[in-house]
Amino acid sequence: MLDIYMESDKEAISFCESLFQINKKIELHWKTNEEWGNHLRIQVEEVDDASLDSIARALVDVFMFHRLSDMIRSVIKDVYYYTNNDEIDKILDLTHWIITGGDDENIDTTGTEDPGLFLESLFITMIRNACTVYYDSLVKFRIKPFKELIKCFTGLAIDEVKREEDHQSFVHALREYIVKKKAVVPAVYMLQGDPFIFFDANGKRFSNMELNMIMKQEPLYIVGLDSNEKNLSPLIAMAPENIKIFGDNPVEPKTLTVINVFQERVEFQPMHNFPFPKYLKKL
Repeated sequence: MLDIYMESDKEAISFCESLFQINKKIELHWKTNEEWGNHLRIQVEEVDDASLDSIARALVDVFMFHRLSDMIRSVIKDVYYYTNNDEIDKILDLTHWIITGGDDENIDTTGTEDPGLFLESLFITMIRNACTVYYDSLVKFRIKPFKELIKCFTGLAIDEVKREEDHQSFVHALREYIVKKKAVVPAVYMLQGDPFIFFDANGKRFSNMELNMIMKQEPLYIVGLDSNEKNLSPLIAMAPENIKIFGDNPVEPKTLTVINVFQERVEFQPMHNFPFPKYLKKL
């Protein structure tokens, strides 16, 4: 038998719902206590590993749904000293996304523990030999290691937000630069790849030598580029009026950067629409 006390009615309801979904064999009785709020008595002959895991996972679900946002928000304000609500909300959303397994190659979570599993292990340790559990006391005083982990994930989110802000500033500077620049060529056709492959409107491929000559005539350092960069630098140097990109992935990062910089000048089409099919046979 295990007694769990929760002050919040909403958290008590969430715990019961989660526990029954995880383990339908556990018998639970719910009544109210004047001093401690909701009294949840879990009726099992023995709190074995299976029931212990079920209870801990349900407690994790309650915390993640009802308390995680407040913890992240306090970390953003009290540890990283953010005060702007829009910035706080942006970091909060991104931290949630990272914690729940969001996939982004720019965010390296190598070496960090899974927050849900880490919190579950903490709860298991706390309730393994207990007869009575005061949930509010647990989350207030005994999950500091989990908060340290949340600080780490919040820091990763802040780093990514800063990278995105720097990237947006970079894109804005490039936009302003090409608006003032005269086009060297009227149109460029591009194939996705690493790096891009460039063609003129007649289907002639730009050689590396031709691209290098064009780039050397342009002070690319002004906008933070150089001739060693083979994807965006050639386009900035040529500043074409029209760009057609052909490929199979319109959200590929390099492609998105070109679209964000050149905006209405860019058109993306599937690879099978490439107008110079003879070249594709050579790939």
